[in-house]
Amino acid sequence: MTIRHGFIAILLLATAGQTQAYSYAAAGKEPLIDAREQLLSAASEGLDGSAILAGLSEELSYLEQHHKVVLQAPLAAAIAAKDAQGTAALLNRAYKAEIERRLEGARQNLGDYQTAKVLVVKSKRFLDLILPSLSEEDRTAADQALTQVLAAIGNPGVFGVGAKAADSQAFDSAEQALMEVLAPL
Repeated sequence: MTIRHGFIAILLLATAGQTQAYSYAAAGKEPLIDAREQLLSAASEGLDGSAILAGLSEELSYLEQHHKVVLQAPLAAAIAAKDAQGTAALLNRAYKAEIERRLEGARQNLGDYQTAKVLVVKSKRFLDLILPSLSEEDRTAADQALTQVLAAIGNPGVFGVGAKAADSQAFDSAEQALMEVLAPL
């Protein structure tokens, strides 16, 4: 093997490692987000949304069981009644529960920066769908609170330089502020 071949092999190994190191940022599938437009269309157009709801049964059951929010029966009723506004409000309630779920997971993983960051970023996807329902003041407060949650998870820095430890008190305070803004949903 020549030096050139060795250099190419090292370059390929380094590149493959980099790709894996940053794979955590992949968005992933979120059934509740993916089905939003279908559910709203079914509600507003009076279409049968039962198949869509059946596909979300696992997610909705989890939220009902662990976050004490009733979703499946009211969603079915709102869709049957062609109530797009009611359907949107119920989806916002489900998204609020998902935000709570993801932030609970992030709190449990404060020692693992990448896992906590992924969970906070995923909660942002749900928050973005809720924001249009909020007043301008509440939108600003919710965005600021989630930004504070993200800052509270710390940062490993680059090779340790600029590292910042997670701050569980700041995390809890920012999470509480966010959930207070979302409480009326």
